[in-house]
Amino acid sequence: MLDVLVVGAGPAGLSAALVLGRCRRHVLVCDRGGQRNRWSRRQNGFLTRDGIDPAEFRQIAREQMAAYDTVEIRDVEVVEVQQHEPGYAAALADGTRVVARKLLLATGVLDELPPIPGFNAFYGKSAHHCPYCDGWEWRDQPLAIYGRGEQGKSMALELTGWSRNLVLCTDGPAELSVHDRARLARQGIGLWEQRIAALEGKQGMLEGIRFETGEFLARRALFFNCGSHQGSDLAHGLGCPVTRKGSVETSSYERTAIPGLYVAGDASRHVQLSVVAAAEGAMAAFAINTELLKETLHSE
Repeated sequence: MLDVLVVGAGPAGLSAALVLGRCRRHVLVCDRGGQRNRWSRRQNGFLTRDGIDPAEFRQIAREQMAAYDTVEIRDVEVVEVQQHEPGYAAALADGTRVVARKLLLATGVLDELPPIPGFNAFYGKSAHHCPYCDGWEWRDQPLAIYGRGEQGKSMALELTGWSRNLVLCTDGPAELSVHDRARLARQGIGLWEQRIAALEGKQGMLEGIRFETGEFLARRALFFNCGSHQGSDLAHGLGCPVTRKGSVETSSYERTAIPGLYVAGDASRHVQLSVVAAAEGAMAAFAINTELLKETLHSE
């Protein structure tokens, strides 16, 4: 039996596995790929690794993990998890089954992308979901924000910290109140409600936005806020409560309401930064190891 099954091998899952491996816990990390930042060229804001390629970051983590015979990483999807005394039983996509005393879900979230033809060619290069991750690279440049209502307005106002040359593009009715429109205007943020026909640029680098009216808005980058969804249904299948915004509810040290189940990283928090995810993975590992130790000592 495993001590811990970790589902997901992004910063949260790998960080947890490292701490648990050093605690001499038998850990299996299952990774199906498809990380949220796989389209990005750079992973920013991570101390000592600022600007690193996300794939290189994960590769370095895996190479360092190889020094620990307590940790195994497998490139396989966990398709089902059930509570199984004294822990959890999981079915893997390769047909195998594993049983673990504790379960850590680090499955992240996936962005809802704007329904703009050809958007994927720009995603991660000059179209981004997070100003904290990519705003610095586009500071003081002419930027577009894609979004409607509260989400679009909030991101537009947030981006004033990086640039004052901003246009909110709502791709149809803005769904904004008179008050919100006036607030954007006071900040010098333009508002275009025309339908978007396409993004234009070369090799993923945005040059501007073409509208169905034929008008062209020159922009260097685009930030969007269309929401996100859980990267896995496993937490839902286990009955985890979720917040109003769709994140899995956790308490201190990434515990859920279900005994022995922890959720760390973007799946459980509003602050969705890689460095925060890694910290949450380490905190979850601390709590898991403490819980395992108490159970062992109690049984002796």
